[in-house]
Amino acid sequence: MPGWLKDAIFYEIYPQSFKDTNGDGIGDFNGIIEKLDYVKELGCNALWINPCYDSPFKDAGYDVRDYKKVAERYGSNEDLYNLFKIAHEKGIHVLLDLVPGHTSEEHEWFLESKKAERNEFSDRYIWTNGWIEGIAGHPYIGGEADRNGCYMLNFFKCQPALNYGFLKRTEEWQKAPDDPACIATREAMKDVMRFWLDKGCDGFRVDMADSLVKDDDENKSATGAIWKNIREMLDNEYPEAAIISEWSNPKQALKYGFHADFYLDHRGNGYNTLLRDYETDGGDKSFLKKDGHGDIMRFLNDYLPKYDATRKDGYISFITCNHDTPRPRRTLSIDELKIAYAMFLTLPGVPFIYYGDEIGMRYFELPTKEGGYTRTGTRTPMQWSEGKNKGFSTAPSDKLYLPVDPSDDAPTVESQEKDPSSLLNTVKALTKLRHEYKDLQADSEFEIIYAEADEFPFVYKRGDLIVAINPSDKKTSATLPKNTTKVFEIGETEIKDASLHMQPQSFVVLK
Repeated sequence: MPGWLKDAIFYEIYPQSFKDTNGDGIGDFNGIIEKLDYVKELGCNALWINPCYDSPFKDAGYDVRDYKKVAERYGSNEDLYNLFKIAHEKGIHVLLDLVPGHTSEEHEWFLESKKAERNEFSDRYIWTNGWIEGIAGHPYIGGEADRNGCYMLNFFKCQPALNYGFLKRTEEWQKAPDDPACIATREAMKDVMRFWLDKGCDGFRVDMADSLVKDDDENKSATGAIWKNIREMLDNEYPEAAIISEWSNPKQALKYGFHADFYLDHRGNGYNTLLRDYETDGGDKSFLKKDGHGDIMRFLNDYLPKYDATRKDGYISFITCNHDTPRPRRTLSIDELKIAYAMFLTLPGVPFIYYGDEIGMRYFELPTKEGGYTRTGTRTPMQWSEGKNKGFSTAPSDKLYLPVDPSDDAPTVESQEKDPSSLLNTVKALTKLRHEYKDLQADSEFEIIYAEADEFPFVYKRGDLIVAINPSDKKTSATLPKNTTKVFEIGETEIKDASLHMQPQSFVVLK
């Protein structure tokens, strides 16, 4: 386990939208470098950069055309190597996004695989044996290659699935996961990882990590065997490199070698009930919405079994949001966001802040851009200042990757830095608190003190610290151990006669 993860707070950067330094309306590596001091001052000591590889951008870079070459829009490979170097000088680790399940249809491997003549890459992707033979239960494409066969897709039409084999094989063309062709695919991905790790990358967030072997069993055992093999390589060759999975099943992901696994927003799961429980009839029941009157047990009944089963294997990562999820400002007020982020930054595991969430950037209903569809409104440019294009770019506004928030009250870093009570300064105070107290870091002990259905507050211990959260619009109280003192608070709380009295929308850390 890389030791640096214990105190890591990640900042996710969508590179297209972070900072443009050459005036073309699209963010770039030099823009990230320019803002590394901001990231550090925010209290984040690690980055996750969404895919920045050469790509046709039919899925915003998740359609990789060349794993070892960066997209020209962001700069050169040397610019990215320089980003690693400068980030390290500032004490910031950098993860790249690894997309192991598919490539772009324009990748050299696929162009070779499409050929009628057998070659090194004929089995790099999943093909049937005939032009009229489809793939039951999976999306596929036929009629677009000289090769006599159809090929499987992972997501969009532009993303042919790489061949890691089938666990349950019913057709002659389906290969076993230990077939030499499937092993060659795994080794090719390890080669990509080594390339970037040797250049200064500190690890990878892994896209669709559970989807490699097709028709896998319920436990994803065949896919898990691949990741255990990759983890063995990392432990032997790059012991401080981290891999974090888009799996959202820590009982599987952490057992199979990932250091951390995202707790993603899936309808009805524990994370969803905290701040995005607005997709069912009956209104918004989110626990962290002041008038949601949410039930903390809906979260804990889902989270605690995952935490208890995996706490010795790795970390569960809470996110404020990500590039696939509506920003929390869509439904939460600034005061509600303060309480939400306070909770995420004091729970166990490795937390992630999505760029702009720290100032409360809004979600917009926008036309699709580069395959974003409903996700597009979460990917708008970072709002730095009150000037042109909110400080993101000097390009004409109609040339921007996406439009900036046109509202008169659009939040910006510049305005919030001047306001001691702003969301930005609250986040800075929370990250400072987490770094200062080891009891709040990833692997410190976690124990529930008070949690009852339909009741507030929610109280838990982290090591020797006590954390209490009252996100509701009602006053509430809880019994405390004797001789406790406040370490940090949001809103108004009072300790009196071994009781904690909390005003509406309040949060406190006690020692």
